[in-house]
Formats: sequence, C-alpha cells, structure tokens
Amino acid sequence: MAGMFETQAGGGQGNKAFKQQLNKVYTWYTGGFFIFVVVLAILEQMGLSREWIGFIFLLATIGLYAGIGIMSRTTDAAEYYVAGRRVPAVYNGMATGADWMSAASFIGMAGTLYLTGYSGLAFIMGWTGGYCLVALFLAPYLRKFGQFTIPDFLGERYGGNLPRFIGIFAAILCSFTYVVAQIYGVGLITSRLTGVAFELGIFLGLGGILVCSFLGGMRAVTWTQVAQYIILIVAYLIPVIWLSVKQTSVPVPQAIYGFQLEKVTAKEKLLTADPKELEVREIFKQRSAALAEKLKDPAAALTADKAAAEAKLAALRAANGPSADIAAAEKAIAALPKDAAAAKTAWTAAKTGADNKAKPLNGMPPHSQQFAGDPNGDAKAVEAYDTSRRNFLALIFCLMIGTAALPHILMRYYTVPSVREARESVTWSLFFIFLLYFTAPALAVLVKYEVFHVLVGTPFDQLPAWVASWNKVDPSLMSIADVNKDGILQLNEMTIGGDIIVLATPEIGGLPYVISGLVAAGGLAAALSTADGLLLTIANALSHDLYYKMIDPNASTARRVTISKMLLLIVALAAAYVAAQKPADILFLVSAAFSFAAAAFFPALVLGIFWKRATGIAASAGMVAGLGITVYYMVTTQPWMRGIFGVTSPVELWFGILPISAGVFGVPVGFVVIILLSLVTPEPSRKVQQLVEHVRYPSLRMS
Repeated sequence: MAGMFETQAGGGQGNKAFKQQLNKVYTWYTGGFFIFVVVLAILEQMGLSREWIGFIFLLATIGLYAGIGIMSRTTDAAEYYVAGRRVPAVYNGMATGADWMSAASFIGMAGTLYLTGYSGLAFIMGWTGGYCLVALFLAPYLRKFGQFTIPDFLGERYGGNLPRFIGIFAAILCSFTYVVAQIYGVGLITSRLTGVAFELGIFLGLGGILVCSFLGGMRAVTWTQVAQYIILIVAYLIPVIWLSVKQTSVPVPQAIYGFQLEKVTAKEKLLTADPKELEVREIFKQRSAALAEKLKDPAAALTADKAAAEAKLAALRAANGPSADIAAAEKAIAALPKDAAAAKTAWTAAKTGADNKAKPLNGMPPHSQQFAGDPNGDAKAVEAYDTSRRNFLALIFCLMIGTAALPHILMRYYTVPSVREARESVTWSLFFIFLLYFTAPALAVLVKYEVFHVLVGTPFDQLPAWVASWNKVDPSLMSIADVNKDGILQLNEMTIGGDIIVLATPEIGGLPYVISGLVAAGGLAAALSTADGLLLTIANALSHDLYYKMIDPNASTARRVTISKMLLLIVALAAAYVAAQKPADILFLVSAAFSFAAAAFFPALVLGIFWKRATGIAASAGMVAGLGITVYYMVTTQPWMRGIFGVTSPVELWFGILPISAGVFGVPVGFVVIILLSLVTPEPSRKVQQLVEHVRYPSLRMS
C-alpha cells in the first residue's frame, strides 16, 4: 500500500497503470476487511467480550486510517491541497461519497425517517438532487478555473481580497457548524463501542481525524475516504438485509419494505386506539396540566416542592425508614432546580415532552402520511396542510442548493485530472451515495415494524439487553418508564432518539454483537471522513486564502503547509470542545450548515461562472446579505440559538417556514443583490470577462 502512495506522489506511471494499482490495493483491502470481521465473529462465539470487540474495531479502523495518513504524508502544496490532481473519477466518487456520508446521513437519516415518516424524505430528495446541480452548474466549471479552494475561486473571479475574505468567513462558518455535528457523532459512536464517557470518546475519535488530515492533507484524506466508504456501506447494508430476511425472507429490503409499511400502518391504527396506550397518554396529559400550573408561578411552586421533599426526607429519617427510600428522597432533593429561572426552563422542557407523549404514536405522525393537516378539512386543517407542504419544499430547496455550494464537497472536484473526469466523478458520487440513500427508508420501516410488533407489548422484565445498554450511553436517546404500572411496555412509555436507530439495528434484529461493532465502525468512518474534509477546508481557507493570498504572498510552500497543519489542530480542538457541550441535535447542526452554504456561496458561484457582468462589489454584498438574512432568521426563530443570543421577542415565522430552512430567504436575496449591484457598478476587467467566456466556451481563445 505504501508503494501506491509513493507512485502517486512520484507520477512515474501513467494514469491507467495507477488506476489498476488502486484497483488491486482496494480489492485486497476489502477482502482483508471481510476476513477481519469473520475472525472477530468466530472469537465472539468463543467468548470474546463485547468490550474487547468494541476496542478492537475502534483501534483497528483508526489504526488503518492513521497508517494511510502516515504513508500519504507530504509537504508539496499541490499534493496537500488537491491530491496532485491525479485522483481517478471512480475513486474520487467513492471519496466524495464518504466525504458526504456524514454522521447525519449514516446515523441521523434513517432515524429521522423513523421519527417523521414521509416528511423525512425531504432530506434524501434534497441531498441527492444537490448533486445534479453540482454536475450541471459547478463541478466542471470550477475545475476549469483550476484554483485550490472556493475562496480562491472567488478571489480570482471577482478580484480583490474582499470577496476572498467573505468567502473565507462563510467557508469557516458552514464547515465549523458541520464539523461539530460530525465530532458529536464520533463521541456518540466511540462511547457506544468502548463504554468510555462521551467527552472522552470525542477526543479518542479526534486522533483518527487528525492523523489523516494533519500529515497528508487532501492526498491522505482522499485515500482514507475510499477505505472509509467501503467500511461504511458494508456496515450499513448488512443489518438491513438481515432484518429484511428475518421479516420477509427476501434479501432485498429496498424492494419489499412497501409491504412492511402496510403492516406498520395497520399497527399504527391499532396502537392509536389501544386502551393501554390511551391510559398512558392520559397520564402524560395530567402531568402536562400539573406542569402548566407550576409554570404560572415557578418561584412559589419550587418553594412548595422543596418543602414537600424535605418534609418527606425528615419523616423517613424520623421513622428510621429503609436506607434505599432515604437515599431516593435525598436524590430527589438534589435533583430539584436551583432557582426559579432553572425551574422554569426544566419544567417547560418537561411539559413539552409530556405534551408529545400525550399524543398518539408517541408524538410521531403516521409513517405514510404525506403532510400534517387535511386539504379537505376545516380552515385550521387546511392551513396546517399548506404550512407542512411549504416546509417540505423549502427544506428540499435549502438542501439542494446547500449541497451544490458546500466548500468541502466542491473541493473534491479539484482533485481529478481533467474536466471530463470531474463530470464522471459527479456521476460516480451519485451512484455511491444512492446505495445508502435508497436503503435508508427501508431501514426506518423495518425497524419500526420490529419495535411495534416485537418490543411494544413485552413485559419490562423481558426486554432485550440493548434497551438498558443504550440507556446507559444517553438516557435522552433511549429510556423507558412503566407509567401506568402494568409491567408491560406501551409505545408511549418509550423514548427513542433518532440518532440510535441505525446503531441499534443489529441488536434490534438479534444479530451477533460483532455486527453492532461493524455498524458502529461504519458510523465512525462516516463521521471521520466528513470531519477530515471539513477540517481540511477550514485549515486551507486560513492558510492558503488568508495567510498566503492576503498576508504573506512570498511564503514558501513548506511554510504554508506547516501553518495549515497547525491551524487544523487548533480548529479540531475547538470543534471537539463545542461538540462536548452537546449544543444541538446532529440534524439541525447539519441543516444549518447547508443553509449557510446555500445563502453565502451559491448565488456568487453560479453568477460568477455564467454571467461575466457580475462584479466583485456586488458579489461581496450579495454574500453578506444572503448569509446575514439567513443567520438573522435562525437567531430569532430557532430555540437553541435564541437562548445563545438572548433573544426574548416572540417567535415570528415568515410564511410559517421553520428555521431549519432559513436559507430559502438568503439565496434569493443573494441573487437579487448581486444582479442589481452588478448593473450599477463598473463591469469587470476585460481579462476577467474573457476568463469567464473561456471557462464556459473552451474553444474561444483568450487574447
């Protein structure tokens, strides 16, 4: 394998011979990986513990990625920034697939479909459609321009440092938001694999991220991502195929999950009207009403709660009660909010949870229901239907435009040898991404069938071990409580987070633990591969675009690469610190990054390629305006961001659009500002206009 990287660096063989060598290396790698999994499965049957299986998967995969990083180390600028522009289209497609298959795609996608049903398809449609935009409007043309980064393109196309600087800021903003989500996923998976604390899991996984991108830049990241894609796609497909065989005897889940959806829909109707479920929902409704009373005067309610808890503890001690009861009473006092403000926050969150659990199906919509409300119902139902449909389309729009503008994805198309291979690379990217996205809806339905038909109705003392083990990892992801005290699990007595659906699938299906380890390794590969690309994007924007292009144009290649590595380390540690705070759910963080990228980059990139009249001043103003309106809308409407920025004004949604789709306002604003200002500002130089014409029409000669 070392010879492969040396050959690439030296360029001694032609592209065809290099590709043949790659085929040979990755064929041996794939075979070796299968043997590795089989050996672990045999060792598990011989008594190898789950903890050891988890540690072996973690150490083996991170060690593999580190080895590729070490063999690919370089200080050459072209190799470090764009992998020497020698990556064959099919391998760039695999690397892009891994770069794209983030923790959100691998972990969160099927979980979102499980929790939201039909509306979750907006993510698949938006993300997949975005690659069509990349192929049609961006990838081949950006490759023709031949820069290293997206801010580099903006600086060269629009002239001056202002567009470049705004591009640097926007690239860092969307990439940092995105990488925090990936590192959060790394912590979640690592803690599940090894049993270590979530925060420690983050920094364990961070080592694997840094070794690849730190030593070899884009060259190391590319060959690592190819290896990671192979692991993640195998890990994703095996449990779904197993569930499909278990439930239907057909090993093609994508073809048969419609039949299982019919059964899930029938079960949903039964659960909605089940007397025990109604009983549980009524209890949660009463809890919500009690919390609403407390929230009328939090200070007085907290004082009363403290007095009652202290009186109970005093009575137990006076009666020399059981030590377990006394310990529970002491724990209840310690768990009380510290002050009225904390009580209001805690009780508001608890009331929201109780309200959801007072709804049918644990607050989930029927899986096959397209939109909320009813287009043929009363005025309120019609409005709910229209708002739901509007949000579905807005989310698809943001994800499509954001996909087409994400800097770490667009950078991948700088690494191929030619414009033709850039187009081919997008096609391969779509194929490799399709394999997972075509499977995610099937996985969600098969798991929901398993939960509805096997888990629900099981006595609490007979629940499978995975329920308790996931509860230890994070109670917010998996918890159960016998609310009506009948000893039987009802659907509304279970809290299950979307982020564990994929990771828990092997255990839900009754597969050996080695498959759980494999899936966790696949999720880790997805998170690490995307984090690698994102961190490299941030570090390159700072070292190449800010330092080299704007501060010290005479800096040597070695100095630029060294500074990039130092910045990469700093950014990685900062992202790990933020992720350790668990700032928001993975899917919101990722979606926010798409809105940021869409609003900041898409208008400037498309107009910069297709309209030679677009000017630097207009592009700068358009990027600021589009990004500014997107951030403003998120800050004023998204609960987590409102809390960070201290926004207390009432939430006012524009046209009912949720903050996850804020980019739907920023993108048109960016286009309008760039077009109008370009028409009233001096046109670009003749040289720039000729460059744009040459990129779009290669047959034209530049004078």
